[in-house]
Amino acid sequence: MAPGYLYPARLPLGTRVGPWRVLDRRGRGVYGAVYRALGAERAMAPVALKLALHPGDARFAREAELLSRLHHPNVPRLVGHGEWQAPDGSAYPYLAMEWVEGSSLYDWAREHRATSRQVLSCLASLARALEATRAVGGVHRDVKGDNVVVREVDGQPFLLDFGSSHYLGAATLTWPPFPPGTPAYRSPEAWRTVMSPSPAPAVPYAPGPSDDVFALGVTGYRLVTGEYPPSLGLDDEGARIWSLEGPGPRAPRGLNSRCCVELSALVSRMMSMRPEARGSAGELAEVMEKAAREAGPKADVSLFDLEEARPVAVRASSRRVSLRGREASRRHWRIAVGAGVSLVLGIGSLMSARTGHAPTNAQVSARLEAKDGGAVAVGDSALTAPVSSTVPPSAWSPIALDVPPKPFPGQMRPDANGRCPHKGYVPIHGGCWLKVDLAPKDCVGIAYVYKEACYVPVFPPARPSTSGPAN
Repeated sequence: MAPGYLYPARLPLGTRVGPWRVLDRRGRGVYGAVYRALGAERAMAPVALKLALHPGDARFAREAELLSRLHHPNVPRLVGHGEWQAPDGSAYPYLAMEWVEGSSLYDWAREHRATSRQVLSCLASLARALEATRAVGGVHRDVKGDNVVVREVDGQPFLLDFGSSHYLGAATLTWPPFPPGTPAYRSPEAWRTVMSPSPAPAVPYAPGPSDDVFALGVTGYRLVTGEYPPSLGLDDEGARIWSLEGPGPRAPRGLNSRCCVELSALVSRMMSMRPEARGSAGELAEVMEKAAREAGPKADVSLFDLEEARPVAVRASSRRVSLRGREASRRHWRIAVGAGVSLVLGIGSLMSARTGHAPTNAQVSARLEAKDGGAVAVGDSALTAPVSSTVPPSAWSPIALDVPPKPFPGQMRPDANGRCPHKGYVPIHGGCWLKVDLAPKDCVGIAYVYKEACYVPVFPPARPSTSGPAN
């Protein structure tokens, strides 16, 4: 990276973006990087700063518009938005959100050994946030545990990462067959649009408020049981369970004996096969709030084992995902609410259900262990990552560098059709790259990171000298 060059994914400490100065980086994805930043004026509070990695990214304008309409205590507040002018003249959109200290939902539940009553109250607050989103014509489209933060000081949950959201009148930015979303949280009706034997739809499936309600149900299910329900799009078992005449997933109470009857019934209701049976987010919020007030003593029993802090009496399953999260040493997370970072979900994996080449349960389980439900198309939060070092990246720091936005001088370039000259070479940002079999954390000093993989730049072979050795 050339001296003095500023790449949006690696801004050094003190870089000014609008009226804020970067303190440290908290995460990144394909479309955005998230920083903790402080106002240039001392009176300004810290913010979560989400900066686009691509000039003029329209996703940021759409997210800013929806958040500007939302005013709810369980939705992060939009502080400001604008464009950061890079030294080369490119304009990168950014969003600034209020900064909130807390833990991701699943980790909060584990660390605090949450009870059914506490979970009912938490889910009710999130349902209120979804109802507020619906009231302004919006849909979140990526509700899940990693997109919920529970504030440390008062236990208040926040629904964050509206990077995948949509609202009435907004331009369509995605492609068939699916819009953004996370496979493990996708509704049965969404899966059926791709699994149908008819030709693929010309426009993406359009999630509505009932899809958000279903995803909230899956969130509650995983919190209580420690595993995801079978997915309609992954195997034959899921297709049987989620058919309109099927039994549906096993009730949470059947997997965790400490779950109270009221919570189990409401989670199952939110995951009903038929959207109309789920009820609206507002209706569910009222029922859950009433259940939290009136449930008996059983609702005050912790859902988690004292020693292992995991859901009790959970049967073994290939879909099991431990609520321990990442390494045990990662106890206390500082999370900037609402500034999600983006990842890409390959269309090939979505179409596997149509072709019949679905991944095995073991493969699915491994993917889910790595991330909450797998990758998403446009809005996966990186803010549930542990606190990073406040020391800015440098040429000597042990941090893998991202693929730069422009090719290196002399690097092999794709042809006019966008193809590199040799099989196996991958065109990225105008240059040809070769993928190497390393984990991203091992790219340091060897390769560059792109879409969670390691790549090395490809250069043409040196031409043989046409003159003799110098005397």
